[in-house]
Amino acid sequence: MTKAQAVFVAVFVALSVSLGIRQINPFTDSSKSKQISVIDTGSISRPEWVTLYDSLDLKTKGLSEAAFYCAWYGFQKANLQNSILAIADFTQSSRNKRLYVIDLIKRKVLYNTYVAHGRNSGQEFAEKFSNDNSSYQSSLGFYKTLGTYQGKHGLSLRLEGLEKGINDRALERAIVMHGADYVSESFIRNTGRLGRSLGCPAVSVEDSKKLIDLLHGGSGLFIYSGDQKYLHASSLLAGLALDKVNRALGDPLLYISGK
Repeated sequence: MTKAQAVFVAVFVALSVSLGIRQINPFTDSSKSKQISVIDTGSISRPEWVTLYDSLDLKTKGLSEAAFYCAWYGFQKANLQNSILAIADFTQSSRNKRLYVIDLIKRKVLYNTYVAHGRNSGQEFAEKFSNDNSSYQSSLGFYKTLGTYQGKHGLSLRLEGLEKGINDRALERAIVMHGADYVSESFIRNTGRLGRSLGCPAVSVEDSKKLIDLLHGGSGLFIYSGDQKYLHASSLLAGLALDKVNRALGDPLLYISGK
């Protein structure tokens, strides 16, 4: 470096410091400087599921973080054809609109409504679950939606249980989504809870066609509970440690309700 160049660099550095300009080597090839990546702390991304959960305002709508995280995690592993995922959050009272239909590509809540649990799973809350025939209990876990048919409840949607030993008897048990008159606000007003099915995730007669049209043909359905036995047995949730998951902005650990 010549004496003139040295003087020039010294003056440039001094000006940079006084004006708050980022220090740059004036002799560096500008095309190479473009390759330098500067970390913008404002753009550090949170986990994708957290961003989606918050953007859809699901907390306000009553869906727990744990339910959504499990659904999102397992849905990725299930690798289904459609981007639509329905989540039945059975930690909630049957008085609540606890069925959420979400398009994960369009990032939109398509539907939020009532859904029934099996009569032997509990009264207001679903607390017991089974994969057995004639148990009249709901089965937890991930399902793939199949085709439709006309049954005793009208238009119905067949469900294939994807988890061995947990819900894989769904087809032989005739566990389907269908409309039922006991899924209504008037039933809740009269009894203090929603009506119950024989194990099917029954919805209202008014909602049934719209929901079935949205979900049929390869969408996902996830029936969630804080049941620890299920959470440990599910192959689609393998590797997920809910007790170690923190919200990205310092919120408390995910909490799994026993109800």
